[in-house]
Amino acid sequence: MKNILSQIKTKNQYLISMISVFSVATLCLFTRDYLDYKFVGYLLLVVVSLLAMFLEILPVLLSAIMSALILNFLFIKPYYTFHISDAEDSLLLFLFFLIALINGVLTHKIRKTEKIFQAKEIKVNTMKLYNALLDSLSHELRTPIATIMGSIDTIQSKTLIISEENKQKLYSEIEKASLRLNHQVENLLNMSRLESGVIKPKMDWCDLNELVYNVLDNLKENLQFHKIVVVTDEYLPLFKLDYGLMEQIIYNLICNAAQYTPKGAKIEIKIEYNVDVNFEYNPDKLMPCTITISDDGNGFPVDEIDMVFDKFYRLQNSKTGGTGLGLSIVKGFVEAQNGRITLENKEDEAGEGAVFKIFFPALVMNTKEISNE
Repeated sequence: MKNILSQIKTKNQYLISMISVFSVATLCLFTRDYLDYKFVGYLLLVVVSLLAMFLEILPVLLSAIMSALILNFLFIKPYYTFHISDAEDSLLLFLFFLIALINGVLTHKIRKTEKIFQAKEIKVNTMKLYNALLDSLSHELRTPIATIMGSIDTIQSKTLIISEENKQKLYSEIEKASLRLNHQVENLLNMSRLESGVIKPKMDWCDLNELVYNVLDNLKENLQFHKIVVVTDEYLPLFKLDYGLMEQIIYNLICNAAQYTPKGAKIEIKIEYNVDVNFEYNPDKLMPCTITISDDGNGFPVDEIDMVFDKFYRLQNSKTGGTGLGLSIVKGFVEAQNGRITLENKEDEAGEGAVFKIFFPALVMNTKEISNE
């Protein structure tokens, strides 16, 4: 199949080569009485050079040969013969053919060299990317695995006498390490799903208030030294979104805030609806839902804000750990539900800190009306 496609592609290139040369020659033929044949030669030389930038070497050689023959046959007197009476014209035609040939070959070789260089550069960048990922994974996966293995060895040790209280602490460490390990594996699987394009949101009615508190409960160990503030309306409507994707979005953003802010920092989760955002939606059916997750940490370097959602990207001066997948997964899951996410640093009296805002156009079910019924 590949051979057939290659043959078709080659035939098309020969066709393009012939059509290009014939088209320029035909246009020049109508003005032959007003143009010097040397000017026509320059035009044909330009055509050969342009073809060499895009076509394979054989179609380029064909265009060079055709250009020389057409120049002789149609534009050098006597017309419509390959005979040349003037020795100077013969020399010029030979030089034209030689220049066209060399120019076509050199241009093709330069293009080929550029492609090889680009391929090598892409390969080097890819290797750097995978090395960065492996370095991150070696830390992120090794640490919880070492914790689990060490705790199990201690519990199973026959030479050590461990109190029940210490056993419970070790079990707690195993649980936290397992959750951390599971989170990293889920991130890798989610990134794989995003890249393969298999994510299809399953829209259903979501209680975002309940969802946020479920995520906070799952992250209680990570958040024990942070101040958590949740701001929502008393009668927050239900939004038709993908519960699983939303859970991962909120989880990753809060986990990221907890990891990169100092102890005692405040993390605020705010849910609003019917706010003025730049979404094209049907006001009879869709309402914009806005989720804001902010903190009073150190914020993000201004020159890196545009790159934090890139796959595997980690801040230049960030502490060790992290795979650089969390925020890119968040962006992918948000866009899978036709939403958008923004990041900016705080610019108010509260000082520094990061502000993530997520906007969704979503169907709404008013819980206030349901509760009244």
